[in-house]
Amino acid sequence: MRVTNRLIALLLSLFITTVYSAHTLAQEKITIAVGDWPPYLSQDQKHNGIVAHLITDIFSAIGIDATITFYPWTRAYNKTRDGRFAATAIWMEKEERKADFLYSDPVLVEEFVFFHKKDSNFDWSTINDLAKLSMGGIYAYSYGPQLDKALSDGKILIDRVNRPNQNFKRLLKNRIDLFPFELNVGKSILKKQFSQAQQQQLTYHAKPYLNNSSFVLFPKSLKTSPALMERFNQQLKKIKDSGEYDDYFKNLKQGYYDISQLP
Repeated sequence: MRVTNRLIALLLSLFITTVYSAHTLAQEKITIAVGDWPPYLSQDQKHNGIVAHLITDIFSAIGIDATITFYPWTRAYNKTRDGRFAATAIWMEKEERKADFLYSDPVLVEEFVFFHKKDSNFDWSTINDLAKLSMGGIYAYSYGPQLDKALSDGKILIDRVNRPNQNFKRLLKNRIDLFPFELNVGKSILKKQFSQAQQQQLTYHAKPYLNNSSFVLFPKSLKTSPALMERFNQQLKKIKDSGEYDDYFKNLKQGYYDISQLP
């Protein structure tokens, strides 16, 4: 009888080990290529930023272990387009991208505003109000359909540089009047790279010039992309409907993702 019990215990142990190992091996693993866009995507943020946290949690909930890897934006785009990665994040909607990628449902709505000096008393209602003001921009950067068209038509002018912090420095030195940029990204740069005294000299206009949705892109070069995107969208909808999605952004406002919060 003792032999039988021991045999049963041994077989049960082997069965559990086999099932567990099979489950581990069967778990899907993917890699997502991203660019640096703090506080949304950043190696200097907890969980690699709020959007990286959101995306990896969504995949985890559907049984997929997603790893975030950082590249310059162009490389992240091209490598994913060529099928080297399962997805890339996050991107604005552009027609030319639709030839290579499937778009997820909106993952993030970004708010773009005009940063300016507090003492400038800047106000605006239409694009025409910007005509006589000097504006700083960033190379290879889109400002949305309305502003991009005004720039291409020559109604407004923009002097571009390589990095956002250069435009904040130019604002402080009164070399430009306005810097159009994403609100939370701008706040993150000011907080990390400028003193309190400098930050207090700058503000932004409450009226956004653009509210823009951003997406996870899945490459058409991979046959698995349509099904993977569908599963991702289903889980994204679930957390939006439950209110869990909003909790990520509440945590962002409370500084949860700041590296200083790490133990």
